Parts: sequence; C-alpha cells; structure tokens
Amino acid sequence: MTSMPISERIGSHLKRAEQALGATKAAVLKPSGLTVPQYAALLGLDENPGISAAALARRCGVTPPTMNTVLKNLQDRALIERTPHEWHRNVLETRLTEQGRATLAEADEHAVRVERALAAAFTDEEREALVGMLGRCVELLEQERP
Repeated sequence: MTSMPISERIGSHLKRAEQALGATKAAVLKPSGLTVPQYAALLGLDENPGISAAALARRCGVTPPTMNTVLKNLQDRALIERTPHEWHRNVLETRLTEQGRATLAEADEHAVRVERALAAAFTDEEREALVGMLGRCVELLEQERP
C-alpha cells in the first residue's frame, strides 16, 4: 500500500477550512445564544417557512434525529413554532416566531461579517475559481460514493 502525505491530501485541507469556518462562526454566534446548527436551521426556516424537519435536515447537512434535537431546543426557546400540516396531520410544519426572526437577524449580522471577510480575502476571479473548484470537488465525491 502506498501512502500519501497529509500535506498532499486535498481532503485534509478541505476539512481544516471547514473546521476553521465552523469554529469562527461558533464564536461569533455565541453572543446570540445560537450554535452553528441552530443558526443554519433558523436560516433555512427563514428561506423556507413551513419546511418539514426531514427536508430541513437534508438542507442543513445533518441527520433527521440531530435536526429534531436542534428544533426541540429552538422551540423550547420560543424561536420557532411547529404545527400539524393542514392535510398531512403527521407532518409538522416549522416556522420562525417573531423572537426567532429577531434572533436570526442579530446572529446573521455576525455570520455575514465572517462571510464577507472570507470573500474579501480573494479577488473576484479567485472567488469564482474557488467556488468552481469546490463545486467540482462535490460532484466528484458524490460520484465516488458507493
């Protein structure tokens, strides 16, 4: 078996970048009282009011049980409300409350600052190239799945 040094493994660089972004967002979201998964859920709900927990889990890249825990914590804080779907009584629709919208707005200011700082580190051409290369990574990795 041939080994490849970690410094040559693209996956390790992607993971380091993901971890750095996650840690930075966790730090800037802390004053809002949100975790990164809670913020992602609120953002997803803001863009898709009434979305089911399963669909929101897929959108946020977490498992349905994890999303249910996130949603329970948000509901306990009165940031979201969950009501039975009009036609499908066993499906809960999830929506932001006014307090949830206010908390998201505060948190989003901090998260957007991180995203803008990250974007500003690159020229327009570099950003476009990076987004394109990351997209190619996703496509290839999805094809490689067994």
